[in-house]
Amino acid sequence: MARALNRLSARRVATVAEPGYYADGGGLYLQVTATLSKSWIFRFTRAGKTRDMGLGALHTVSLVEARAAALLARKAKLEGIDPLEARKAANATRASIPTFAEAALEYIASQRKSWTNPKHAAQWQSTLELYAFPFIGSKPVDAIDTADVLEILRPVWETKTETATRVRQRVEAVLDAQYAQRHWDRQNPARWRGHLAKLLPKPSSVRAVRHFPAMPYLEMPAFMATLRADTAISARALEFLILTASRTNMVSKARWLEIAGDTWTIPKERMKAKRVHPVPLTDAAIAVLERTPRLRGGLFIFPGDRGLKAHMSNAAMDKLLERIGFARFTVHGFRSTFKDWATERTDFPNEVSESALAHVVKDKTEAAYRRGDLLEKRRQLMQAWADYLTP
Repeated sequence: MARALNRLSARRVATVAEPGYYADGGGLYLQVTATLSKSWIFRFTRAGKTRDMGLGALHTVSLVEARAAALLARKAKLEGIDPLEARKAANATRASIPTFAEAALEYIASQRKSWTNPKHAAQWQSTLELYAFPFIGSKPVDAIDTADVLEILRPVWETKTETATRVRQRVEAVLDAQYAQRHWDRQNPARWRGHLAKLLPKPSSVRAVRHFPAMPYLEMPAFMATLRADTAISARALEFLILTASRTNMVSKARWLEIAGDTWTIPKERMKAKRVHPVPLTDAAIAVLERTPRLRGGLFIFPGDRGLKAHMSNAAMDKLLERIGFARFTVHGFRSTFKDWATERTDFPNEVSESALAHVVKDKTEAAYRRGDLLEKRRQLMQAWADYLTP
Protein backbone atom coordinates (compact mmCIF):
# COMPACT_ATOMS: atom_id res chain seq x y z
CA MET A 1 0.00 0.00 0.00
CA ALA A 2 1.46 3.32 -1.04
CA ARG A 3 2.26 5.81 1.72
CA ALA A 4 -0.29 8.69 1.97
CA LEU A 5 2.29 11.09 3.49
CA ASN A 6 6.05 11.68 3.28
CA ARG A 7 6.44 10.02 -0.12
CA LEU A 8 9.48 12.04 -1.13
CA SER A 9 12.97 11.47 0.20
CA ALA A 10 15.52 14.21 0.65
CA ARG A 11 17.66 12.62 -2.05
CA ARG A 12 14.74 12.46 -4.49
CA VAL A 13 13.98 16.15 -3.87
CA ALA A 14 17.62 17.09 -4.48
CA THR A 15 18.16 15.00 -7.63
CA VAL A 16 14.89 15.15 -9.56
CA ALA A 17 15.60 16.81 -12.92
CA GLU A 18 12.35 16.53 -14.86
CA PRO A 19 9.77 19.34 -14.90
CA GLY A 20 6.48 18.50 -13.18
CA TYR A 21 4.71 18.16 -9.84
CA TYR A 22 5.95 15.53 -7.38
CA ALA A 23 3.52 14.60 -4.61
CA ASP A 24 4.72 14.19 -1.04
CA GLY A 25 1.18 13.48 0.18
CA GLY A 26 -1.39 15.46 2.12
CA GLY A 27 -1.57 18.15 -0.56
CA LEU A 28 2.16 18.93 -0.56
CA TYR A 29 3.93 18.99 -3.94
CA LEU A 30 7.43 19.74 -5.14
CA GLN A 31 7.10 21.87 -8.27
CA VAL A 32 9.90 21.65 -10.82
CA THR A 33 9.77 24.20 -13.65
CA ALA A 34 11.12 23.97 -17.18
CA THR A 35 14.25 25.76 -15.98
CA LEU A 36 14.55 23.18 -13.18
CA SER A 37 13.90 25.68 -10.39
CA LYS A 38 12.18 23.96 -7.46
CA SER A 39 9.54 25.19 -5.03
CA TRP A 40 6.83 23.86 -2.73
CA ILE A 41 3.08 23.97 -3.41
CA PHE A 42 0.19 23.13 -1.12
CA ARG A 43 -2.80 22.10 -3.26
CA PHE A 44 -6.28 21.99 -1.75
CA THR A 45 -9.93 22.20 -2.78
CA ARG A 46 -12.20 25.00 -1.56
CA ALA A 47 -15.84 25.43 -2.65
CA GLY A 48 -15.28 22.94 -5.44
CA LYS A 49 -12.25 24.77 -6.80
CA THR A 50 -8.65 23.61 -6.70
CA ARG A 51 -6.26 26.19 -5.28
CA ASP A 52 -2.47 26.26 -5.07
CA MET A 53 -0.66 28.01 -2.22
CA GLY A 54 3.08 28.56 -2.62
CA LEU A 55 5.18 27.63 0.41
CA GLY A 56 8.54 28.89 -0.81
CA ALA A 57 11.50 27.88 -2.94
CA LEU A 58 13.51 24.77 -2.12
CA HIS A 59 16.69 26.77 -1.54
CA THR A 60 14.86 28.59 1.29
CA VAL A 61 12.35 26.03 2.58
CA SER A 62 13.56 22.50 3.29
CA LEU A 63 11.52 19.33 2.91
CA VAL A 64 10.97 19.18 6.69
CA GLU A 65 9.85 22.82 6.79
CA ALA A 66 7.52 22.35 3.82
CA ARG A 67 5.86 19.39 5.53
CA ALA A 68 5.34 21.45 8.70
CA ALA A 69 3.76 24.28 6.67
CA ALA A 70 1.49 21.82 4.85
CA LEU A 71 0.40 20.35 8.19
CA LEU A 72 -0.62 23.82 9.45
CA ALA A 73 -2.56 24.40 6.22
CA ARG A 74 -4.43 21.09 6.60
CA LYS A 75 -5.33 21.95 10.20
CA ALA A 76 -6.68 25.32 9.06
CA LYS A 77 -8.88 23.53 6.51
CA LEU A 78 -10.26 21.26 9.22
CA GLU A 79 -11.36 24.38 11.13
CA GLY A 80 -13.12 25.71 8.04
CA ILE A 81 -10.44 28.27 7.28
CA ASP A 82 -9.10 28.88 3.80
CA PRO A 83 -5.32 28.78 4.42
CA LEU A 84 -4.57 30.97 1.40
CA GLU A 85 -7.03 33.67 2.45
CA ALA A 86 -5.82 33.43 6.04
CA ARG A 87 -2.25 34.07 4.87
CA LYS A 88 -3.37 37.06 2.80
CA ALA A 89 -5.14 38.51 5.85
CA ALA A 90 -2.06 37.91 8.00
CA ASN A 91 0.13 39.63 5.43
CA ALA A 92 -2.26 42.60 5.38
CA THR A 93 -2.06 42.79 9.17
CA ARG A 94 1.70 42.50 9.00
CA ALA A 95 1.86 45.39 6.55
CA SER A 96 0.00 47.61 9.05
CA ILE A 97 2.49 46.94 11.85
CA PRO A 98 5.02 49.79 12.02
CA THR A 99 8.74 49.50 12.34
CA PHE A 100 10.28 50.65 15.59
CA ALA A 101 11.47 53.87 13.94
CA GLU A 102 7.96 54.64 12.71
CA ALA A 103 6.47 53.81 16.11
CA ALA A 104 9.04 55.96 17.92
CA LEU A 105 8.35 59.03 15.77
CA GLU A 106 4.61 58.48 16.23
CA TYR A 107 5.06 58.28 20.01
CA ILE A 108 7.18 61.43 20.15
CA ALA A 109 4.57 63.34 18.12
CA SER A 110 1.77 62.16 20.42
CA GLN A 111 3.63 63.12 23.59
CA ARG A 112 5.16 66.40 22.42
CA LYS A 113 2.41 68.61 23.89
CA SER A 114 2.70 66.99 27.32
CA TRP A 115 6.45 67.65 27.59
CA THR A 116 7.06 71.03 29.21
CA ASN A 117 10.64 71.25 27.95
CA PRO A 118 10.69 71.85 24.16
CA LYS A 119 14.10 70.20 23.97
CA HIS A 120 12.73 66.95 25.36
CA ALA A 121 11.30 65.74 22.05
CA ALA A 122 14.57 66.47 20.24
CA GLN A 123 16.54 64.59 22.93
CA TRP A 124 14.16 61.64 22.69
CA GLN A 125 14.55 61.40 18.94
CA SER A 126 18.31 61.93 18.88
CA THR A 127 19.06 59.25 21.50
CA LEU A 128 16.85 56.69 19.78
CA GLU A 129 18.29 57.54 16.36
CA LEU A 130 21.83 57.15 17.67
CA TYR A 131 21.49 54.09 19.90
CA ALA A 132 18.31 52.16 18.97
CA PHE A 133 17.54 52.74 15.29
CA PRO A 134 20.75 51.09 13.98
CA PHE A 135 19.67 47.85 15.67
CA ILE A 136 15.85 47.81 15.58
CA GLY A 137 14.80 50.87 13.55
CA SER A 138 13.66 48.81 10.56
CA LYS A 139 12.26 45.92 12.61
CA PRO A 140 8.48 45.57 13.12
CA VAL A 141 7.54 46.31 16.73
CA ASP A 142 6.02 42.87 17.26
CA ALA A 143 9.27 41.17 16.24
CA ILE A 144 11.51 42.94 18.77
CA ASP A 145 12.73 40.62 21.51
CA THR A 146 15.04 40.66 24.52
CA ALA A 147 18.10 39.83 22.43
CA ASP A 148 17.47 42.96 20.34
CA VAL A 149 17.24 45.17 23.43
CA LEU A 150 20.40 43.69 24.92
CA GLU A 151 22.22 44.28 21.62
CA ILE A 152 21.36 47.97 21.98
CA LEU A 153 22.27 48.30 25.64
CA ARG A 154 25.31 46.12 26.29
CA PRO A 155 27.83 48.20 24.28
CA VAL A 156 27.04 51.33 26.34
CA TRP A 157 25.63 50.03 29.63
CA GLU A 158 28.88 50.36 31.57
CA THR A 159 30.47 53.27 29.68
CA LYS A 160 27.44 55.53 29.21
CA THR A 161 25.14 54.17 31.90
CA GLU A 162 22.92 57.21 32.30
CA THR A 163 22.36 57.46 28.55
CA ALA A 164 21.79 53.70 28.25
CA THR A 165 19.21 53.85 31.03
CA ARG A 166 17.31 56.59 29.21
CA VAL A 167 17.45 54.63 25.95
CA ARG A 168 16.03 51.56 27.69
CA GLN A 169 13.21 53.60 29.24
CA ARG A 170 12.37 55.18 25.89
CA VAL A 171 12.37 51.88 24.01
CA GLU A 172 10.09 50.48 26.72
CA ALA A 173 7.69 53.44 26.43
CA VAL A 174 7.46 53.17 22.63
CA LEU A 175 6.75 49.43 22.77
CA ASP A 176 4.25 49.81 25.62
CA ALA A 177 2.33 52.37 23.58
CA GLN A 178 2.17 50.01 20.61
CA TYR A 179 1.08 47.05 22.74
CA ALA A 180 -1.69 49.12 24.33
CA GLN A 181 -2.81 50.58 21.01
CA ARG A 182 -3.05 47.14 19.38
CA HIS A 183 -4.44 45.35 22.46
CA TRP A 184 -1.51 42.96 22.54
CA ASP A 185 -1.12 41.10 25.80
CA ARG A 186 2.62 40.56 25.94
CA GLN A 187 5.61 41.30 28.14
CA ASN A 188 7.76 44.23 27.07
CA PRO A 189 11.31 43.01 26.29
CA ALA A 190 12.73 46.37 27.44
CA ARG A 191 11.15 46.25 30.92
CA TRP A 192 13.60 46.43 33.81
CA ARG A 193 11.96 44.89 36.87
CA GLY A 194 11.96 41.11 36.83
CA HIS A 195 13.55 40.98 33.39
CA LEU A 196 16.54 43.07 32.28
CA ALA A 197 17.38 43.58 35.96
CA LYS A 198 18.39 39.90 35.95
CA LEU A 199 20.50 40.28 32.80
CA LEU A 200 22.32 43.59 33.31
CA PRO A 201 24.13 45.02 36.35
CA LYS A 202 22.30 47.70 38.31
CA PRO A 203 23.05 51.19 36.94
CA SER A 204 24.16 52.31 40.41
CA SER A 205 26.76 49.55 40.54
CA VAL A 206 28.51 50.58 37.32
CA ARG A 207 28.56 54.32 37.76
CA ALA A 208 28.75 56.75 40.62
CA VAL A 209 25.55 58.69 41.26
CA ARG A 210 26.10 62.27 40.15
CA HIS A 211 24.57 64.89 42.43
CA PHE A 212 24.17 68.56 41.67
CA PRO A 213 27.02 70.47 43.40
CA ALA A 214 25.42 72.11 46.44
CA MET A 215 26.73 74.88 48.66
CA PRO A 216 27.18 73.85 52.32
CA TYR A 217 24.40 75.47 54.34
CA LEU A 218 26.95 76.98 56.74
CA GLU A 219 28.11 79.23 53.87
CA MET A 220 24.61 80.36 52.92
CA PRO A 221 24.18 83.48 55.14
CA ALA A 222 27.36 85.06 53.71
CA PHE A 223 26.36 84.06 50.18
CA MET A 224 22.90 85.61 50.58
CA ALA A 225 24.51 88.88 51.67
CA THR A 226 26.57 88.86 48.47
CA LEU A 227 23.47 88.07 46.45
CA ARG A 228 21.41 90.89 47.98
CA ALA A 229 24.14 93.37 47.11
CA ASP A 230 23.97 92.48 43.42
CA THR A 231 21.50 94.59 41.42
CA ALA A 232 20.93 92.20 38.49
CA ILE A 233 17.43 90.84 37.93
CA SER A 234 18.96 87.34 37.90
CA ALA A 235 20.19 87.98 41.46
CA ARG A 236 16.61 88.72 42.55
CA ALA A 237 15.45 85.55 40.84
CA LEU A 238 18.10 83.41 42.54
CA GLU A 239 17.38 84.99 45.92
CA PHE A 240 13.67 84.23 45.47
CA LEU A 241 14.48 80.67 44.33
CA ILE A 242 16.57 80.00 47.44
CA LEU A 243 13.98 81.46 49.83
CA THR A 244 11.26 79.28 48.30
CA ALA A 245 13.40 76.14 47.71
CA SER A 246 12.11 76.08 44.13
CA ARG A 247 13.32 74.71 40.83
CA THR A 248 14.72 76.92 38.08
CA ASN A 249 11.75 76.47 35.76
CA MET A 250 9.31 77.35 38.53
CA VAL A 251 11.02 80.70 39.14
CA SER A 252 12.20 81.76 35.68
CA LYS A 253 8.63 81.56 34.34
CA ALA A 254 6.88 82.92 37.46
CA ARG A 255 4.09 85.40 36.68
CA TRP A 256 2.77 88.26 38.78
CA LEU A 257 -0.76 86.88 38.58
CA GLU A 258 0.40 83.77 40.47
CA ILE A 259 1.08 85.86 43.58
CA ALA A 260 -1.81 86.44 45.97
CA GLY A 261 -0.91 87.93 49.34
CA ASP A 262 1.62 85.68 51.05
CA THR A 263 1.13 82.69 48.75
CA TRP A 264 2.58 81.89 45.34
CA THR A 265 0.50 79.32 43.44
CA ILE A 266 2.41 77.54 40.69
CA PRO A 267 0.21 75.97 37.99
CA LYS A 268 0.53 72.25 37.32
CA GLU A 269 1.91 72.84 33.80
CA ARG A 270 5.15 74.10 35.32
CA MET A 271 5.43 71.43 37.99
CA LYS A 272 7.36 68.21 37.60
CA ALA A 273 4.59 66.29 39.39
CA LYS A 274 1.92 67.94 37.18
CA ARG A 275 -0.14 69.26 40.07
CA VAL A 276 -0.76 72.74 41.46
CA HIS A 277 1.79 73.69 44.12
CA PRO A 278 1.11 76.53 46.59
CA VAL A 279 4.27 78.09 48.05
CA PRO A 280 4.12 80.08 51.31
CA LEU A 281 5.97 83.40 51.00
CA THR A 282 7.92 84.71 53.95
CA ASP A 283 8.47 88.42 54.53
CA ALA A 284 11.95 87.99 53.04
CA ALA A 285 10.53 86.45 49.85
CA ILE A 286 7.92 89.20 49.56
CA ALA A 287 10.67 91.78 50.05
CA VAL A 288 12.48 90.30 47.03
CA LEU A 289 9.33 90.81 44.95
CA GLU A 290 9.06 94.39 46.19
CA ARG A 291 12.65 95.03 45.11
CA THR A 292 11.94 93.60 41.67
CA PRO A 293 10.69 96.28 39.25
CA ARG A 294 7.21 95.52 37.96
CA LEU A 295 7.33 96.77 34.39
CA ARG A 296 4.12 98.10 32.85
CA GLY A 297 2.63 95.37 30.67
CA GLY A 298 5.10 92.77 31.89
CA LEU A 299 3.78 89.24 32.40
CA PHE A 300 6.74 87.68 34.17
CA ILE A 301 8.20 88.59 37.56
CA PHE A 302 11.72 88.01 36.26
CA PRO A 303 11.71 89.10 32.59
CA GLY A 304 14.33 88.21 30.04
CA ASP A 305 16.13 90.35 27.47
CA ARG A 306 13.62 89.82 24.65
CA GLY A 307 10.89 92.23 25.69
CA LEU A 308 8.22 92.53 28.35
CA LYS A 309 6.45 89.31 27.44
CA ALA A 310 9.55 87.08 27.59
CA HIS A 311 10.64 85.26 30.73
CA MET A 312 14.17 84.95 32.03
CA SER A 313 16.38 82.29 30.47
CA ASN A 314 16.83 79.15 32.56
CA ALA A 315 20.58 79.68 32.22
CA ALA A 316 20.55 83.23 33.59
CA MET A 317 21.03 82.24 37.24
CA ASP A 318 23.84 79.82 36.38
CA LYS A 319 25.58 82.64 34.52
CA LEU A 320 25.12 84.84 37.59
CA LEU A 321 26.87 82.25 39.79
CA GLU A 322 29.74 82.19 37.32
CA ARG A 323 29.96 86.01 37.25
CA ILE A 324 30.10 86.40 41.03
CA GLY A 325 32.65 83.62 41.52
CA PHE A 326 30.48 80.66 42.56
CA ALA A 327 30.55 78.63 39.32
CA ARG A 328 31.48 75.48 41.27
CA PHE A 329 27.88 75.30 42.49
CA THR A 330 24.64 74.85 40.56
CA VAL A 331 21.29 76.56 40.94
CA HIS A 332 19.51 73.24 41.44
CA GLY A 333 21.99 72.40 44.18
CA PHE A 334 20.43 75.00 46.49
CA ARG A 335 17.49 72.65 46.94
CA SER A 336 19.91 70.07 48.36
CA THR A 337 21.37 72.76 50.60
CA PHE A 338 17.89 73.53 51.94
CA LYS A 339 17.21 69.82 52.53
CA ASP A 340 20.51 69.34 54.37
CA TRP A 341 19.75 72.33 56.59
CA ALA A 342 16.18 71.19 57.32
CA THR A 343 17.39 67.68 58.21
CA GLU A 344 20.39 68.64 60.34
CA ARG A 345 19.35 71.92 61.96
CA THR A 346 15.57 71.65 62.51
CA ASP A 347 13.06 69.32 64.12
CA PHE A 348 10.52 69.57 61.31
CA PRO A 349 9.28 66.15 60.10
CA ASN A 350 10.78 64.89 56.86
CA GLU A 351 7.42 65.05 55.06
CA VAL A 352 7.28 68.82 55.62
CA SER A 353 10.60 69.51 53.88
CA GLU A 354 9.73 66.98 51.16
CA SER A 355 6.45 68.80 50.58
CA ALA A 356 8.29 72.13 50.47
CA LEU A 357 10.48 70.68 47.72
CA ALA A 358 7.36 69.44 45.89
CA HIS A 359 8.72 65.92 45.84
CA VAL A 360 6.35 63.14 44.79
CA VAL A 361 5.67 60.55 47.48
CA LYS A 362 6.61 57.21 45.93
CA ASP A 363 5.47 55.09 48.86
CA LYS A 364 1.73 54.48 48.38
CA THR A 365 1.07 53.97 52.09
CA GLU A 366 2.79 57.22 53.04
CA ALA A 367 0.99 59.05 50.24
CA ALA A 368 -2.36 57.76 51.48
CA TYR A 369 -1.75 59.13 54.96
CA ARG A 370 -0.30 62.45 53.85
CA ARG A 371 -3.30 64.70 53.38
CA GLY A 372 -3.28 68.23 51.99
CA ASP A 373 -0.18 70.20 51.15
CA LEU A 374 0.99 70.91 54.73
CA LEU A 375 0.90 74.59 53.83
CA GLU A 376 0.91 76.03 57.36
CA LYS A 377 3.68 73.71 58.53
CA ARG A 378 5.65 74.58 55.42
CA ARG A 379 5.12 78.27 56.16
CA GLN A 380 6.80 77.80 59.54
CA LEU A 381 9.66 75.85 57.97
CA MET A 382 10.27 78.47 55.28
CA GLN A 383 10.23 81.23 57.89
CA ALA A 384 12.90 79.36 59.87
CA TRP A 385 14.91 79.04 56.63
CA ALA A 386 14.60 82.77 55.92
CA ASP A 387 15.66 83.59 59.48
CA TYR A 388 18.71 81.37 59.12
CA LEU A 389 19.72 83.01 55.83
CA THR A 390 19.49 86.50 57.36
CA PRO A 391 20.94 86.27 60.89
